[in-house]
Amino acid sequence: MQEALIPLFPVGGMPGGTELIVILLIAVLLFGANKIPKLARSTGQAMGEFQKGREQVEQELEEMKEGATVDDEGNIVDEDGEILKTEAEREADKESAASSE
Repeated sequence: MQEALIPLFPVGGMPGGTELIVILLIAVLLFGANKIPKLARSTGQAMGEFQKGREQVEQELEEMKEGATVDDEGNIVDEDGEILKTEAEREADKESAASSE
C-alpha cells in the first residue's frame, strides 16, 4: 500500500508575513532573544561547510569520470600512474575556492 505524501505547506504554499512572524515569536520563546543570532550564524557556517564538501565531492567525481583515480596518499593519478594533482595542490585549490567565496 502506498502512503500519500503530505506537503510541508499544504494549502497556501509558502508561509506569508503573519505566519513568519508567528514562527519567529515561537523561536524567540524557545531559544531566547540572545541565542537567535548565534543560532543563525552557526546554521550559516554549517551550510557553508556542507556546500564546500559537496563541491569537493563533485570535483573528485568529475576527475574520476575523466579516467583519474585517487591513490593511497590522496594524489590524483591517471591510468598510467602519473600524478595529475597532488594532495597539497588539491588543498590549495580548496583554500583558494574558500577564499573566493
